Amino acid sequence: MKWYPNLVLAAAQALADIFDEGYYADKVIERTLKSDPRWGSRDRAFIAESVYEVVRWYRRLDVLAQPQPDNLNAYQRLIGVHYLLQGETLPDWPVFQGLAETVERNRPASPSYALVASIPDWLEELGQAELGDLWRPTMDALNQPAKLVVRANTLKVTRQQLKDKLAEAEIATTELGDDALVLHTRKNLYNSPPFKEGWMEIQDYSSQQVAPFLDVAPGMRVIDACAGAGGKTLHLAALMHNKGRIIALDTEAWKLDELKRRARRAGVGITEIRPIANNKVIKRLAASADRVLIDAPCSGLGVLRRNPDAKWKLTEEFIGNLRQTQQKILHSYSQMVKPGGKLVYATCSILPSENEAQVEAFLQQHADEYRLLDSQHILPQDEGFDGFYMASLERLK
Repeated sequence: MKWYPNLVLAAAQALADIFDEGYYADKVIERTLKSDPRWGSRDRAFIAESVYEVVRWYRRLDVLAQPQPDNLNAYQRLIGVHYLLQGETLPDWPVFQGLAETVERNRPASPSYALVASIPDWLEELGQAELGDLWRPTMDALNQPAKLVVRANTLKVTRQQLKDKLAEAEIATTELGDDALVLHTRKNLYNSPPFKEGWMEIQDYSSQQVAPFLDVAPGMRVIDACAGAGGKTLHLAALMHNKGRIIALDTEAWKLDELKRRARRAGVGITEIRPIANNKVIKRLAASADRVLIDAPCSGLGVLRRNPDAKWKLTEEFIGNLRQTQQKILHSYSQMVKPGGKLVYATCSILPSENEAQVEAFLQQHADEYRLLDSQHILPQDEGFDGFYMASLERLK
């Protein structure tokens, strides 16, 4: 591979922004890739891969590189360690002098699993406690780069038409499920004609399982109670053939602004946006919906493949607070389901304490009001996609 100092320096600066300034990796990479229009696709791919892989394996690389990064030279050396471990030969630059010898000298004789998997010790302990023998295969799967999956927007196009359109641009895909296409290689799709025309949404295959789990039909009144930027809202609209009403709620109004923009692009005309400014918003919708989706705020441990910096931002205390928030949301938002309607609780977490345990606690307090219909816990090693959980409950009265 060819090495270019400006690209390595750009990746190192991005790493400094992530680790020293606390910015989110995806936003940093997006900003970095826009900073120099002269960079080609290979240049951008090098920066994105270097940053994501160093973030993913940060703990292991840091032990091998020593000392802990505190300047751009140190972050460049981390990048060098990553590529050394991939079997690449480093250029004869001053910043890389003696690095191969340093790596060999610092290799631990008997590394712990937390070091091998490059995760904090507390996360290893929590994963073992919650998942037992499933934890390490799960974490190993989460340390693999994420596949790029798109969902065909059936309001505008069939999946075959989308597949053919992508093939014209030399983008090979494989069909999966009802509407998904898995790209054979990662591509920047945001500037592609199919994306701009609203033919597709970038959405992991596991995430695409949530909307069908609601068992919606055209003409229904559906509430997406934690809609965010609307990925599942748009999928629901497609399943409803753009007929009925979807009320999209969220406590963060800026996310709903993004949903509006995406809905216009996708040709969705049945969404009604309502920011949750206070509890009155929820009370006004009491017993009004055929279906309610609670895509609850969670640790996001199921999507570490695409957000590896979460390993270093999460804390055990934060996850504990999230569990309390999840239970409050379940109790509050469940009142919007009308008798005979269905509630789906979903997370992109792999932890039973955020998933099955939350549903069980809710049902214990609402045993005469709700019953569990079905649940699904998707682990990343199952089919090679994100970790997700979803449970469908019916309101009895």
